[in-house]
Amino acid sequence: MERFSFAFVMSALCAAAACSSETQEGTTKADGGGTGNAGASAGSGNAGESGTGNGGASGNAGVSGTGNAGANASGGGRGNAGASAGGNGGASGGASGSGNGGAGGSSGASGSANGGAGGWGSGTLPEGDTGIAAKHPGDVGIESDSSVIFADDFERYGQSSELTQNGRWDSVYQNQYVAIVTDAANVHGGSQALEFTLPQQTAELSDGTDKIVSPELDALFLRYYSKFMPPYDVVGSSHNGSSISAHYFNGFMATPGIPADGTNKFLVNYENWRGDVQTASPGDLNVYVYHPLQRDNYGDHFFPTGLVMPNTSIPFDFGPNFVSRPDVIPELDRWYCYEVMVQANTPGLKDGRIAFWLDGKLLADFPNLRLRDIDSLKIDRFGLSFHIKSNPNGIAKKWYDDMVAATSYIGPIAP
Repeated sequence: MERFSFAFVMSALCAAAACSSETQEGTTKADGGGTGNAGASAGSGNAGESGTGNGGASGNAGVSGTGNAGANASGGGRGNAGASAGGNGGASGGASGSGNGGAGGSSGASGSANGGAGGWGSGTLPEGDTGIAAKHPGDVGIESDSSVIFADDFERYGQSSELTQNGRWDSVYQNQYVAIVTDAANVHGGSQALEFTLPQQTAELSDGTDKIVSPELDALFLRYYSKFMPPYDVVGSSHNGSSISAHYFNGFMATPGIPADGTNKFLVNYENWRGDVQTASPGDLNVYVYHPLQRDNYGDHFFPTGLVMPNTSIPFDFGPNFVSRPDVIPELDRWYCYEVMVQANTPGLKDGRIAFWLDGKLLADFPNLRLRDIDSLKIDRFGLSFHIKSNPNGIAKKWYDDMVAATSYIGPIAP
């Protein structure tokens, strides 16, 4: 079952959302004994399998927790019972993109590459207001923090074409669908925010912004605020969040469909996956990962419960300290604070780690990972993206604001 794809015919737009079209078919036995039909699903690989999951979960106030195997979750949760999945990725076409150089961190001190991995590879991860943001109420001056390599509240731009000016973002994809907006309802903080629009159409399309990291890093945290415009009636492939990657791009071209082998690349996208119309929009939070143990030419989806897609009936070894947590579906038309961490492993060891938070609560923690086999493979890029494989049901919009990239936990904006 394919639930999602950070970067994103192949055109320069593929840089924004792992792109390529692939159809796979088959029948997969999902956890909980359900046999799912892996209905042919176009997208960047991974078949759409259906099946029942396991668990039962509670969600936070205002957040839908999906309890697999049909359990009702508290706080607006619902049972999953057999989501069918499409593929992900896919080439985006006809975009106008811009790219300039490979400028590194700006707006404050740029972080140094932390040699060897393992800094965040073990131990308890921080949560809540214990991060960098707590030291900078309202995010005032956060760009000057020694752990911050880049920050953007989108207040300085008159129009989206200015995003790549003065060493800020290194590329913008689909300029005609990227905007700086000032309507208060769609701004999180200050008076402006970044808006991505995808038109109603069946053709695949991706919007995005990318930032090159220099010097390259072994660990990176990326925090941002974002919300979906309802109804966001999208089923199947939609890469609709953020990415952190290591050499996934050749210049400004993404490399979807080429498996990670420990020496060439790794990729982590934080996003939502909605595999069928019964699942509430925008779908379950997860990370889409290119890594040396991936199960297909395209990346795997890691879900907080510990299920890995495709082939969810096959357990993945996250190590003895892995904690299964409930799946979560954010509400539409509501701002949330998203944060994702990637810690590359020490070559030869499985001490890599990926984690993500929502409004400062740790929702998923995946330890015991092998992301690379050579020390020179380091994080060199992050970005924000909005990609839909097929969008026949209406115009889709998503807004971003108050993003920060840093070498340690950031947390929600402090009052």
